[in-house]
Order: sequence, then C-alpha cells, then structure tokens
Amino acid sequence: MSQQQQMGGQPMIILGEDSQRMKDRDAQSHNIAAAKAVAESVRSTLGPKGMDKMLVSSMGDITVTNDGVTILEEMDIDNPTASMIVEVAETQEDEAGDGTTTAVSIAGELLKNAEDLLEQDIHPTAIIKGFHLASDRAREEVDNVATEVDPKDTELLKKVAETSMTGKGAELEKDVLAQLVVDAVQAVTVDTDDGETVVDLEFINTETQTGRSAGESELLEGAVISKEPVHADMPTEADDADVLLIDEAIEVEDTDADASLQLDSPDQLQEFIDKEEEQLREKVDAIAATGADVVFCQRGIDDLAEHFLAKEGIIAASRVKKSDLSFLKEVTEATIVSDIDTLDAEALGSADVRFDSDEELFYVEGTGDQPHGVTMLLRGSTGHVVDELERGIGDALDVVAQTVSDGRVLAGGGAVEVEVARRVRDYADSVSGREQLAVEAFADALELVPRVLAENAGLDSIDTLVDLRAAHEDGDEAAGLDVFSGDVVDTFDAGVVESAHAKQQALSSATEAANLVLKIDDIIAADELSTEGDEPEGGAGGMGGGMGGMGGMGGGMGGMM
Repeated sequence: MSQQQQMGGQPMIILGEDSQRMKDRDAQSHNIAAAKAVAESVRSTLGPKGMDKMLVSSMGDITVTNDGVTILEEMDIDNPTASMIVEVAETQEDEAGDGTTTAVSIAGELLKNAEDLLEQDIHPTAIIKGFHLASDRAREEVDNVATEVDPKDTELLKKVAETSMTGKGAELEKDVLAQLVVDAVQAVTVDTDDGETVVDLEFINTETQTGRSAGESELLEGAVISKEPVHADMPTEADDADVLLIDEAIEVEDTDADASLQLDSPDQLQEFIDKEEEQLREKVDAIAATGADVVFCQRGIDDLAEHFLAKEGIIAASRVKKSDLSFLKEVTEATIVSDIDTLDAEALGSADVRFDSDEELFYVEGTGDQPHGVTMLLRGSTGHVVDELERGIGDALDVVAQTVSDGRVLAGGGAVEVEVARRVRDYADSVSGREQLAVEAFADALELVPRVLAENAGLDSIDTLVDLRAAHEDGDEAAGLDVFSGDVVDTFDAGVVESAHAKQQALSSATEAANLVLKIDDIIAADELSTEGDEPEGGAGGMGGGMGGMGGMGGGMGGMM
C-alpha cells in the first residue's frame, strides 16, 4: 500500500509499495489491543493461587514457571507495542526484583480503561496528563500507608520473603527457605558511615542440586563449587590453605599459527615430548613456589600437569565457571592471575577448603580478615523444580534486599491497591477538566490486583472487591484478601507483607508505559502490518484479536504480528 498525495495533478509517493500506515483511532486500537494481550497472558499467574505456564522453546527446551518476566522474555513477541510492555516487566525485575506481573497487568488495565475514555472523545493528551497526576498521587499515598521496618527485624523480613515466594516453586518449604533468604541478606548487609544500610547481593552466590527435597537447602559461609579434584591422588581438604585463582590454561602453549612437525627419528619424538613435559613442569614449579595449596583454574589443566600438581600435594579444579572464580575472589581475597610467568605469593588468598565426594562439591570458606560471601545451596527433586526454585529465591532475595535498604513495607493481598485507589478517587474531586475522568480510571485500574487475586483463587471478584471497599471505607487500611479462606482480613497481621519500593516502581513503570502507548497516533511500518488476528498454527489461539499473533513460543502461544 502506498500513501499518495495529489500535487499539481501528479501523485506523490510518500511510502514504499510494501509499507503500511495506520492512523488515529486505528493506531490506538491496534496498540491497546497488543498491550492488553501481553497483560492477559500473565494475569493468571498472579498471586498465591496463580497458575504456571509451560514455555517450550524452538529447540524443545521446557520451562515451567509463573514468573512474569521469565514468561514474557521467553515468548517470541514480534509486535513492537507488545515489546514495549515487556520492557515494563524487565525494568520492574531490574529495579525491584519482583512485582513484574503486577506492573504489566496494571499497564494493560490502564490502557483498557483509556480505550473507554477515547470512545467518549476524550483527547489522549488529557488522559496522559490525568494518568500522570494519578500516578504521582498514588506513589505518594503508598508512602503514606507504608510501615517502617527495622533492617534487623528478622521476623518481618521473613514475612516479606514468604509473601514473595507464595505461589511459586519455593512455596512448599517457604518457612525454611525464607529464613535462608533473610540470613543471606543480613550476612551481606553493611551500615555505611552516613547511616545508610547497603545490601550487596553480589556477595550471595547460588548453587543447585537435584535429587533431594527443597527443605534440605542450606546457607553456607563462603563458596560452593560444583567441581572435583582433577586427579585421584590429590588431597580432599586443606585448612587455612593458600588459594590460587587463575584464568590461564595449565597446558602446553599452542603455536600462533597452524604448524606441522616432521620427525626423522624416534629420538626427535622423544625430545619433543620431553620439551613439552619440561614446559608443564616449569608451570607447576612456578605455582608450587608461591606456596599455593589449592588451585582453581578457569581453563583446562593438562593430564601431565595434573600429575605434577598431585605429586606436589596441591588440590586443583579445572574448568571453573568465570562467575564462580569471581565469587571465589571475594571469598578468599585472592587476585585472579592471568599469566603464570608473573605469578607471586601476593596474589594468593586464604580459605578452608574441603571436597565432599558424596555431593561432588568443593566447600570454600574464607579465613581472611574480612572474608565476604555466602552461598545458598538449593536442592530440589528434578531439574525443572530446581530451576523454578532458583527463580523464586532470586526474587525473594531482591525483595528482602530492597526492603532492608528502603526500610518500608505494605500490607499485601490487594490491601494497598484498594486503599490507594480510594485515596486517588478522593483526590480526583480536586482535579479539574477531563483529566478527572482519567484519574478515576487510574484508581479503577489499581483495583485490578484484588480482582485478579480473587479470580485466580476461584472466588467471586465482584463480591470480594465490594467487601474490600467496605472495609477500607470503615478505616481498615490493611484489609486485604486471604485467598486461602476467601475472607477479608488484616493482611499485615496475617503476614502478607510486600515491599513499598516494588509497589511504587510497578505504578511508575506501568503508567509510563501506558502513556507512551497512548501518545502514538500513527504507525508507519516498512513491511505489511498484519491486523487480521488470524489464529496461529499449533492450537492455543491468538492472544489478542484484531492485531495479529504473538510469536511462536514452541507453537503454542500464538503470535503477535
């Protein structure tokens, strides 16, 4: 399709033959439909009773999760508007660690409500301004209803961790795992000279093991490395050991270019072999000369070098992951060495090192003046279980760390959304013009959270919302939904506690994304812009009529253009 304009009787071609253009209401409807489809794809995962999604990649890899950002990142989304909404989840994950599903769902609901206002001929600029005013007020009210938390209040922090885990793979053993999370965060929390509390999550490492229950997970001082000694004759433990970290291979150096060697006699072959052995011997002698007791090498170790190291009584592990080597640097206070020729004793760190042959793990506990780092050893029955457990624990660590740094918590279970929505509606009365309708629409969008929590728990969402509103009108700011009993309870007392920072971030990113979509009134595509919404092959119809498919997540999740 080409865009033409008559000028002096001659058509002027503005766009290429294959390009397509969508303007005004068509463009807005297209974009809103795409954004709503993304939001609806993750809504059913929200809350303790949320369902999981099975994601099948084009390679056949399977991921079972209800983590919003994981679902959206794995989906093969081609639609540009949908990709903008996915960025909301990614930003939420980076800034707050949790609340991705909430942020995306609110963004979708804001656009759904905006569509109703557009049909009433309210200009997008007025809606954008109203949403902006409402978002500022909502984040301010979140701060007003938040409760201060002491960074050393272990019980309250444990409730924050449990709330984050509930509904995820970590839920079954959440008492044990929440305690591990809080202990890990407190182990890497420091108070700065200017009175701030800083949590350095880089000093928390995570290792996984299959074949055992999640309740057997442990928090260990130092590092846990899933490797074994490279030689059977090596020792399996060393107390107060000098540790060498090296990212150079302990092997015969390769030639700079491809080369061939022509040998005229067996003596020449033996001379060549002796020369290689001498090179390896020199490398091991250089290591031994520093006094190193343990070597962790990022690259390979030659068989002959392994033998020489074992004769020196040195424990060695090869092919250690780069991330593990960096963590060992913090734990042992060693320097990572890149060249054996420049090696000296100052590069060594210190640690107690033990190899567990049953679990095939190295335990490395720093013994320096200020050893850093703890490791969460997560266990689960299968690989898929452990992967989902790791995602849930990762979110909980982020949320607890943010709570410790930020110092504020909120009542969960939809309590904060209903309370803030009530306060935003009161604020709407002071807003003049058509923006007032947008402020009210924003308040309605906030109440999506308790409605979806109720729906996912098999409860009546309308009755639940009526009961919650009544409780908040009576002054109960912490009244939320207990999805297990279906009752309206004081969720703060019930232990359903959320991070105030995560909630404010969700409101901010959802509003900005919705306003960005609303501001678009013209879509110009270089290729054909599908608007048919045909059902994709492979079942599970398209998720967003009138806008094309949503990409092919293993043939099952539709395609969004």
